Amino acid sequence: MLNPFPDLLAFGLIAPFLLRIALGAVFIDFGWNKLRRQKAEKAALFESFGWTPGARYSLVLGVMESVIGVLLIIGMYTQFAALAAALICAAVLYLKKKYREHWPHDRRFFLLLFIIALSLLFSGAGFFAFDLPL
Repeated sequence: MLNPFPDLLAFGLIAPFLLRIALGAVFIDFGWNKLRRQKAEKAALFESFGWTPGARYSLVLGVMESVIGVLLIIGMYTQFAALAAALICAAVLYLKKKYREHWPHDRRFFLLLFIIALSLLFSGAGFFAFDLPL
């Protein structure tokens, strides 16, 4: 079957760019929540897992998520950042199955983020990035 809009195929690198910006914005929001808005709640969450002190785990994960988000948005080390984002989303999917009440988002949301991260891992950064395909 013929492609209905063949001229748009020239802009194929816009899709990874848009996915990268969306995933980066979500991870910056996640990190900001752990560092500022929901600091005590997230510390209590980690302590409920038996990881004490919870504030330290919340700080480390918040910084990691913020750095991942910034790297994704500026397009630097995109595949490493996408791999780290995929691992975090996979861990949250596993923990969400065991502890449903601790995350405000549905499992489908984290599954979607996981799939976006995997697609960025395989496709690369797209337009407007510091990463160059070799």
